[in-house]
Amino acid sequence: MINKIVAIQGNHPSKLNPKTDTSVFLANEIQKKNYRIFYYDPKNLSIINSKVVAEGFFIKFNYDNKKFYKILKKQKLNLIRCKYVLIRQDPPFNLEYISSTFILETIKNKVKIINNPTAIRNISEKLYSVKYQRFMPNTIFTQNIMEIKNFFKKNKHVILKPIHSFSGNDIHLLNKFKLKFIQRLIKKHSYIMCQKYLPKISKGDKRVFLIDGKICGAISRVPQKGSYLSNMSKGATAKKTQLTKFEKNISKLIAKDLKRDQIYFAGIDFIDQKLNGDINVTSPTGLKTLFDISKVNLAKTFWKCLKA
Repeated sequence: MINKIVAIQGNHPSKLNPKTDTSVFLANEIQKKNYRIFYYDPKNLSIINSKVVAEGFFIKFNYDNKKFYKILKKQKLNLIRCKYVLIRQDPPFNLEYISSTFILETIKNKVKIINNPTAIRNISEKLYSVKYQRFMPNTIFTQNIMEIKNFFKKNKHVILKPIHSFSGNDIHLLNKFKLKFIQRLIKKHSYIMCQKYLPKISKGDKRVFLIDGKICGAISRVPQKGSYLSNMSKGATAKKTQLTKFEKNISKLIAKDLKRDQIYFAGIDFIDQKLNGDINVTSPTGLKTLFDISKVNLAKTFWKCLKA
């Protein structure tokens, strides 16, 4: 028998910011339907006696309390007892992350797992965008120094992003080719994404929320003065926004492709009507922020589409 349990594989709640966190927002919404929330860290996921089990705790979220969560009961849980499992830990997409997808993959036909662990593993959040490069600024993916040097000659101002980083970490804007700096970045991260800098990022980007193959909403994120990082975790400010017809068409195309590839929930970003190449499928964020500025509750949409 399947219980009304939602398991969340994520970073410990003490590390989350309830004012912005999407995992807390999704959990809080499903609690209203009398689901219990079981929370565990991916390092506590195991296969024991052919069963996928997690050491964690049942938890209750409450936005009205100063401490927004209460741990109710610590226990080991066989995850096939759950109706849903949400994969919500932050990248980096390292071997621990990959291993957790292999473990969860063994029960994906018995429990609804979001996003599908096989799909998460197969979709590189940056390399997936290769098929959409006609909608992007000039971009290359490489660790070849000569290719990067040639790219700088053509584009002058360049954004460098590690392929497997997250939340604006280790993103750099260079106005000239700096060999030693780039060599250190490649030594640390291997492949990097080099992209022509778009100055209009100062006016903000657009984060588009895709749920079950549909465009469900968007926000604009404006970097702090003097910054080129639009991540909320880097101090950006969220504003209401509307998508242009061009942005809608691209978003519909990507949403359709992601649904075909078994991604239920994703976020994509535009800068100056150009796709920036980040296809967020591991732990998309921004739903709580959208609600705060517009009262549009996509947590309801998220669960409704799942028929929870």
